[in-house]
Amino acid sequence: MISVGIITYNEEFRLGRTLEAVKEFADEIVIVDSFSTDNTIEIAREYGARIFQREWIGYGDQKNYVIEKCQGDWILLIDADEVITKELKEEIKNITYKNEKTVYEIPFNSVCFGKRIRFGGWSGSSRIRLFKKNSGKYSLDKVHEKFITTERIGKLKKRIDHYTYEDYEDYLNKFNRYTGEGAQVAFEKGKKAGLFNILLNPIFKFIRMYIFRLGVLDGVEGLVLAVSSAMYTSVKYVKLRNLTMDYNEFKNR
Repeated sequence: MISVGIITYNEEFRLGRTLEAVKEFADEIVIVDSFSTDNTIEIAREYGARIFQREWIGYGDQKNYVIEKCQGDWILLIDADEVITKELKEEIKNITYKNEKTVYEIPFNSVCFGKRIRFGGWSGSSRIRLFKKNSGKYSLDKVHEKFITTERIGKLKKRIDHYTYEDYEDYLNKFNRYTGEGAQVAFEKGKKAGLFNILLNPIFKFIRMYIFRLGVLDGVEGLVLAVSSAMYTSVKYVKLRNLTMDYNEFKNR
């Protein structure tokens, strides 16, 4: 039995595409939603999903809750912007039937602004998405959570299409959210926001992505991603600086 697990919050423009791709081979679909205010829940119901609503604590904790609610022997835990290709679907069926390993990484295609991105460090990444229940769990990091396991990790050949940014408006919405979350995590770890991280590190990041990792070959989209990734680093540390200043002001009252 294969359970497909997804965490959601206001995913009405993505969720239908993702669920359509898994509906034929998923024995159950489990949605853990953070009280969406759009039509996410209605769309999940259309696909017969089991729906649970839970306050947002962090990515790791929320994904562990999905695992807890899944009833299948195998769990395919994906995000609402990740679409299983037909080729990957067949490979998953074969892998889960053979039972050779219990944890699998799946390689990703990155699709940004309607175009598949092949350079700039965006291609070739793999993440654990398929595993047997009780074979591991996620770290409790609020962002950049990791699947922790002692099992040997296999790797599938076929890819997930990851619709990272649908359009520029979607990018800007995520940009504000992710820089804020990243700054909060850095603050909790006691990191500092100096001139290097705010100014110099973003410059190096742009050069690395656009020149050395050949982002230039992805055209306009490659340029936008290199610039925006550099801005992400800078803004995250500016927000960290503001958090630190606010904390110090509060502490000195």
